[in-house]
Amino acid sequence: MKQQSNMRRRGFKNWLPVIAWAGVIFVFSTDIFSGSTTGGVIGPLLQKLLPALSVEAIDLLHLLARKLGHFVEFFVLAALIMRALRHQSGENRVALALALTVIYAVGDELHQSMVPSRSASAMDVLIDVFGGFCGVLWFRLRNRGENTV
Repeated sequence: MKQQSNMRRRGFKNWLPVIAWAGVIFVFSTDIFSGSTTGGVIGPLLQKLLPALSVEAIDLLHLLARKLGHFVEFFVLAALIMRALRHQSGENRVALALALTVIYAVGDELHQSMVPSRSASAMDVLIDVFGGFCGVLWFRLRNRGENTV
């Protein structure tokens, strides 16, 4: 009985970073981090740092930063899922980590579609999934020689 309780506690500890990071992604999908809000910060900052940049170049850098954000968010999520699943066999863990990443990416875009200042994008889902795939690959390569990979 006590061993089972310890296993549950350890399982919860493994998943806590995943849950916390999913919460961070959720917050990033709110009005607080809409394109107009981040543009109001990034645009003036870039204009001060690089005054020779055109408005079009600043807009492009802003867009690239936002898309890179999608990639990084889901890279980290997938790596954390792989860590939480580290005691499962390799192929099952990879498939489950990718499936959970895809599900959360789709859910994230559905959430954004309900936020007035945001919109859903299939391209963002693809970027999220690619970031997740890279996170899984990075985790596998980083932990190549360990028993849990």
